[in-house]
Amino acid sequence: MSKSMHCVIYRQKGAANTVLELVERPIPAISKGEVRVRLMTSGVNPSDVKMRAGAGNNTAEMPFPEVTPHSDGAGIIDAVANDVTSHNIGDRVYVFNAGWRRAHGTAAEYVCLPAHQVIALPTETSFTHGACLGIPAMTAAHAVLSQRQTENSTVLVSGGGGVVGRYAVQMAKAAGAKTVVATASNALSMETAAKAGADHVLNYQMDDLATAIMDLTGGVDHAIEPEFGVNAEMLAAVLNESGSIATYGSALVMRPEIPFYPLMFKNITLTMMVVYLLNTSDRNRAAAAIDSWLKSNSMSSLIAQQYPLAEAAKAHQIVEQGGKAGSVILTIADE
Repeated sequence: MSKSMHCVIYRQKGAANTVLELVERPIPAISKGEVRVRLMTSGVNPSDVKMRAGAGNNTAEMPFPEVTPHSDGAGIIDAVANDVTSHNIGDRVYVFNAGWRRAHGTAAEYVCLPAHQVIALPTETSFTHGACLGIPAMTAAHAVLSQRQTENSTVLVSGGGGVVGRYAVQMAKAAGAKTVVATASNALSMETAAKAGADHVLNYQMDDLATAIMDLTGGVDHAIEPEFGVNAEMLAAVLNESGSIATYGSALVMRPEIPFYPLMFKNITLTMMVVYLLNTSDRNRAAAAIDSWLKSNSMSSLIAQQYPLAEAAKAHQIVEQGGKAGSVILTIADE
């Protein structure tokens, strides 16, 4: 085996086509408690793009002198530390948090990670789909599972045509929701949400969205929300008593006003989440549910674009442009 690998790096933050470089680096050696994965695919998520650009909540300062981006990926274990008993060489796996507070993410031919950040990938699931599971699927799974009781419930998925939203529609149905209402902003997103299994799809730019949701459902038990600040008043209007909200973003209104008393007098539970920081119990619960849903074909992949590792900058640009349906993936090796 060659002692070097190809990987994508950046040494400063900025535009993708300016700062991303394809280089050769030594294949990393495993340390105590780690496994090494020969990566087949790497997922390109909005958070990866924002980290590289210094956008959103990310600063222009480099956390390390050199960064290999991306948190998600899938591949085959090719080395296991002596103290690791949970994994074996040859296991098909997906990984999470590879690029979170670390210098070495998945835009590379190999990555070493603590064993707990490496999860078995069902044999029926492709490596391409595996690269979507760390951030988008795990976010959707935790958002769905944070509801007290999904069986026979009504679930609202805002942004149901997005990558996370589409998974959330599928997962809510798989978890037993009676009715799933999705919102979206354009024809492509609305079609994507409908194909994912949403019972009703509404354009969230319509007049009086809350009334339309109430007319369809009579009330919502659980809401999954990527733009809490924009939709807080609407959620307070449509949620049933003892309902719940799982929110994973508020980029358009970063300091939202909360309709406290309308939510309090409905006994609403508000869960704010960031997938990178899920505790072990929540992470394991989400991973187990994803495994079950994959094996039962209850969740499917939707890939917008695939690029080779050398074209990582193009992949970042596609994510930044938006207007797509599905995930953007780097293909690193053939299965």
